[in-house]
Amino acid sequence: MKMEFTIKHTWDGLPVSHEPVTIMLKSDNAGLLMEVNAPFLNDPPAPLGEPGKPFSRLWDYEVVEAFFLSDRTEHYLEVELCPHGQHLVLLLSGKRRVWKVSGQVHSNEELPLEFEVTRMKTKWEGKAHLPWSYFPPSTNKFNAFAIHGSGEDRKYEALYPVPRHELQEGQKPDFHRLEFFKDLNLKELMGEAWKQPESDIWKFLTN
Repeated sequence: MKMEFTIKHTWDGLPVSHEPVTIMLKSDNAGLLMEVNAPFLNDPPAPLGEPGKPFSRLWDYEVVEAFFLSDRTEHYLEVELCPHGQHLVLLLSGKRRVWKVSGQVHSNEELPLEFEVTRMKTKWEGKAHLPWSYFPPSTNKFNAFAIHGSGEDRKYEALYPVPRHELQEGQKPDFHRLEFFKDLNLKELMGEAWKQPESDIWKFLTN
């Protein structure tokens, strides 16, 4: 079983000007397999961090992001994947309130991610194994984004953009508009009898 999503619009609802990014979610042994298929623009150039490791502020580079939300609690998982092999995992409790992030110096083993990249001249493919323990209890909403370009040519794209009638003059891209996320029914992937495994990581926050 799989779910496929295509990022066809900019964050404010305009059509993208290139082959769109696709994200596939598949059931994995101990979580979800997230597969990315995207154009490789190499803009901006690669982060200076080691491929395969977490990289802080990865959102300033060429990146594809997926957000998995529990709308009841506003707890969510943010996964950022870069065509050069770096990644970043954040757990948030409330809008933009990060409470755990991968690769912090004092806790380097926290939130490790198995992530493989195949990069060609004009496209890249990535596979990330997302453990169930990273998902907040009752995950039921989803959005995904792609960012690339430099300076004034920086582009922000969204699976579920801000509706045109909701736009305000001078508004900037904001991927944490949780109210525009849409339903994600993981039972469609995992089967009707499936129950989301309890997370030891999130348990610390919810107790």
